[in-house]
Amino acid sequence: MAAEQRQMATEQQHQPKGSLKPQVYKDPRPAEHFTRFHERTRAKRPNWMYEAVRLVITPYLLCFFRARAIDSDKVPADGPVIVAPNHFSFLDHFFVAMHLRRKVQFLAKSQLFEKPLEIVYNNGGVFPVRRGHRDEEAFKTAHAVLARGDIVVMYCEGGRSRTGKLGEAKPGIGRLALESGAPVVPVALVGSERVRDWKRLQLPSVVVQFGDPVRFERVEAPDRDQSQAASEQIFVRIKGLWDGLRENGRSATVKARRAARRSRGEAAAGQPATR
Repeated sequence: MAAEQRQMATEQQHQPKGSLKPQVYKDPRPAEHFTRFHERTRAKRPNWMYEAVRLVITPYLLCFFRARAIDSDKVPADGPVIVAPNHFSFLDHFFVAMHLRRKVQFLAKSQLFEKPLEIVYNNGGVFPVRRGHRDEEAFKTAHAVLARGDIVVMYCEGGRSRTGKLGEAKPGIGRLALESGAPVVPVALVGSERVRDWKRLQLPSVVVQFGDPVRFERVEAPDRDQSQAASEQIFVRIKGLWDGLRENGRSATVKARRAARRSRGEAAAGQPATR
């Protein structure tokens, strides 16, 4: 509780006045309220609702925020994957998913699950994590999604950073990576910290860069220190991508990535064939 109060105080100190609603750090509803959402996600993949939302929101993100991606092909084409972005905005889910051919399923704070939108979330690939509680059901659902070979999107910071800067790694994603053994793809989102600037007629450009997958040796029951250490390894990679995009911009980053690929291709072509 003390840590949550310190986090709240820090966020209130740094956030612009009137720009964001105060955070609610604990959902008072009982765990049983969310059982049906977990059962649906464990039993079924997202239905037509996923494609409907994608069809509606993708043009909006492309036109208003000029959303672009770098290296989205680094997400494996099949098998279980954990996608690990930093988190600034409610739209981050969509900025990540719109660039992937595969359907993804998200953990989202339980406070979002209110009528009527809970119908969209439940059918569109979103499942709740009960905020302010140790929610084992959310982990069981995430494991069920990975077990059938699908993608889980889980934020390394746990919740949104409301300061415009990267937050701190939380142990949740490290625990999931260690328990599942699934590869983790770090993702940097740059620009989404300013999406609310549209109220001042300022529309930022949002860039999403996917990093090289990292895999951890599987641990059946990792303790908190092990989970935190794994999360911090993931976060270091996210921060490296994020800092690079912030410093160099999208164009320079894309040029550097293309040059690196050409160099690797030329090096491979110059190697003698093996029998």
